[in-house]
Amino acid sequence: MTITQDSLLDGITARVIDTSRLRVNVLERTGDDPAAPPERTVVFVHGNVSSALFWQEIMLALPADLRLIAVDLRGFGDTETLPVEASRGLGDYSDDLRATLDALGIETTHLVGWSMGGGVLMQYALDHPALSLTLQAPVSPYGFGGTRPDGSRLTDDDAGCGGGGGNPDFIERLRAGDTTADAPTSPRSVFRGSYVASGYTGDHEDIWVASMNTTSTDPGTYPGDSVASTNWPGFGAGDVGVLNTMAPGHFNVSRIVDLDVKPPILWVHGTADAIVSDASFFDLNHLGALGAIPGWPGEEVAPAQQMVTQTRNVLTAYEAAGGDVTEVEFEGVGHSPHLERPEEFRTALLQRIGYAR
Repeated sequence: MTITQDSLLDGITARVIDTSRLRVNVLERTGDDPAAPPERTVVFVHGNVSSALFWQEIMLALPADLRLIAVDLRGFGDTETLPVEASRGLGDYSDDLRATLDALGIETTHLVGWSMGGGVLMQYALDHPALSLTLQAPVSPYGFGGTRPDGSRLTDDDAGCGGGGGNPDFIERLRAGDTTADAPTSPRSVFRGSYVASGYTGDHEDIWVASMNTTSTDPGTYPGDSVASTNWPGFGAGDVGVLNTMAPGHFNVSRIVDLDVKPPILWVHGTADAIVSDASFFDLNHLGALGAIPGWPGEEVAPAQQMVTQTRNVLTAYEAAGGDVTEVEFEGVGHSPHLERPEEFRTALLQRIGYAR
């Protein structure tokens, strides 16, 4: 679905570039200097079920002497739709990002990643240099679902994780491009109930919903495959597709603690995040404990993943090993601090990248 051009704010342009791996759509700010040095360049990476369109407001709010680029990941926005090899974790996305920066002539830069995009950046940092990482509501370094606080896996087949956890009605509504709020599983309802905290209002909700609806549901994309499991709730993670990239058997970037050169990190998150939290409403084990999914085998067997605690533990170890970490926690904010608290997000980002006129 090609809709980016119809969803651009004044001052933002889109173009598709050829890279060594795939065709990638990028958003840029009108008038930015393509020759800006790395320390004045910031690249934004979106999360799952979204696209680069979500970054437009913050791009327009940042100082005019920065060069700003937002990238559509494969299968999202107007970037080419290709299957995702989930057995590599988020490696396909990380490699795509490197190929995009190569095509743009950017050797290194400041990187900002949201949700799954934060996981992409942690994987990227394991493979390539970066000037800094800003992780907004990032997936845990141990993946999504199915782990104990120390990151160890609950089951060998990652039961309850990956592609089998995608809601079938939500997937059908994405496929149909649903823009209504007629059901709790419509993209608009999911945005209002999960992407932002209660009370959020904004001028561009139609664009955010359009962005969500660019998500490809072709085979090998969202949500991905699954396998039968003898463990509750009866399925385990597959090897292809978006949700499987973050299954703990495929994704573990806690090794960032051991990097010889550690990029400075800004970790931004909200206390009312429904998606990435220690009690996530997208974690089937937490839903089982609430009685929303029958047959839950109990806390000893299937505890909820402590996502924020895991991230804090890894980043604390990162700092103890010589890394520079700043945590900014927004009270009452959901999964999208850059939308919900844009001025505070802007200030924290500029401080992280060391911006000075």
